Amino acid sequence: MAIDFRLKPGERINEVALSKRLDASRTPLREALNRLVAEGFLTFESGKGFFCRKYSVTEVQDLYQLRQAIERFAAERAVELAADAELAELAAFLDRTGDPAGRSLEDLLAFDEHFHETIASFSQNAEIGRTLANVNARIRFFRWIDLGSRRQRTQGEHRAILDAIRARDKGKAVALVDGHIARRRDEIAEAVKECHARLFVEDDFVHPAFKTMDQACA
Repeated sequence: MAIDFRLKPGERINEVALSKRLDASRTPLREALNRLVAEGFLTFESGKGFFCRKYSVTEVQDLYQLRQAIERFAAERAVELAADAELAELAAFLDRTGDPAGRSLEDLLAFDEHFHETIASFSQNAEIGRTLANVNARIRFFRWIDLGSRRQRTQGEHRAILDAIRARDKGKAVALVDGHIARRRDEIAEAVKECHARLFVEDDFVHPAFKTMDQACA
């Protein structure tokens, strides 16, 4: 609910109503809310309670910058450490999911995150993977909006990145990852503006139903 902004930015969370809605007792709900604060999805104000996170262009760009730094390092490590069989499996995944025709934006976003998080897993550093997954969740709504304008070119960029890793060309792999994410950062201001319009202006806006990889492949 926080990731897809069914809780609107800045909205105060009514714990009693949420407990009934989720059919959960107050203690585990409070534990979950505190964890979401720690992970950056909610905020807490003493004496006032929990609120859904707000966002700004600067904050979202900061998250993209963090993602860029993580993925640069992950690409370097993948060149050094990824097994040929692992890279072949990722190439086969791109073959299976490469045609965007008929795919929802939620499907394509799940495929996109899987590609990048798989490369991060090649770093053999669990913290890298965990941090990237958190960043991806925090910017998922904005990436979903942005993806509508670039669904055709994303696949080609992914293939180029993977080809550079398979060729063990560290400089090229990092440069391609840099360009891939930097272009997204440049488009973020427009995505944030579009996010605001959909959440606060469109009366008939339908929130995305984000998917796991298994759901997208089903």
